[in-house]
Amino acid sequence: MFTSKKFTLLSLLITSSLLMTACGAEATPDAAQAINSIETSVAETVAAQDAIQSESAPTMAIPAVSPTSPVFVPTLTPLAPIASPTLPANTAGKSQCASASLVSETIPDGTIFQPGEKFTKTWEIKNTSACTWDTSYKILFWSGDLLGGAYYYNLPQMVAPGQTLPISLLLVAPVAPADYTSEWMLQTPDSVEYGVGQYSAPFYVKIEVSTADTPNYGVSAIDFNLVQDPPSGCPANTNYIVTATLATTGPVKFTYYWAQSDGNNSSQKAVTVESATTLTLSHEWKLHIATNTGTRWMSLIIVDPVYKEYPPIEFTKTCGG
Repeated sequence: MFTSKKFTLLSLLITSSLLMTACGAEATPDAAQAINSIETSVAETVAAQDAIQSESAPTMAIPAVSPTSPVFVPTLTPLAPIASPTLPANTAGKSQCASASLVSETIPDGTIFQPGEKFTKTWEIKNTSACTWDTSYKILFWSGDLLGGAYYYNLPQMVAPGQTLPISLLLVAPVAPADYTSEWMLQTPDSVEYGVGQYSAPFYVKIEVSTADTPNYGVSAIDFNLVQDPPSGCPANTNYIVTATLATTGPVKFTYYWAQSDGNNSSQKAVTVESATTLTLSHEWKLHIATNTGTRWMSLIIVDPVYKEYPPIEFTKTCGG
């Protein structure tokens, strides 16, 4: 604002000078006096404005910057990240991928080992899900004794739906004599644990550690299955077949026979195995249609080295006399 007024006064001064020049000697004393008065007023006004402007404008000191002065770098606050769109939850883990069944296994329950003895346990696991298991799936220690294994293993290969995978773990018997159980589960990449069968139970190994020079090997587990052939109808002859699945705890020799409710027992037979294993024994009872109906039973009896009678397996004949 001061600069504008200063420019206006200066313009008046120049204009008055030009008038005097144009009038020359003919200018009257009154005119000359008026022009001088204007010039004096302009000069005083300019001087006063310069003084006011000088007082009102603060003086800014410019600091000297040495070559070693630190360079100022402004600190910027980073922008908040933009949230990614919400993805649907992974529902394939439990509902579609976490399903398996146990087909078979080695090292029967109760197998006897020496302290520190190494052994390999193998489970045949079938993929009963709709997913292909890849090597990001894990075999996970669940509970019991670790038996020298790791806490988890990656599946060794891909397993398509319906395929069976042998899972083999190298384990070590503890040094203290006792019975030990080691349970394992499977795990999907999204950390869903699952086992085998209808109730997704852990698959496991059960062993006994003994320091005896000649451990008391024997039959540790048994299961029975009964089949009627033909399964229905009233044919001339019907066969009832019972199968016993036995597991031995080590090298053993035993003698057995089958008992029947009518007293017509089988002859005794001897079995020798060289190591802990699983084997099956079968017995068949054939009934003619003319034979009386009713409930009957068959039973497995081991007579040596330790006498043991197993619970009878019952069946009912519904056709005939």
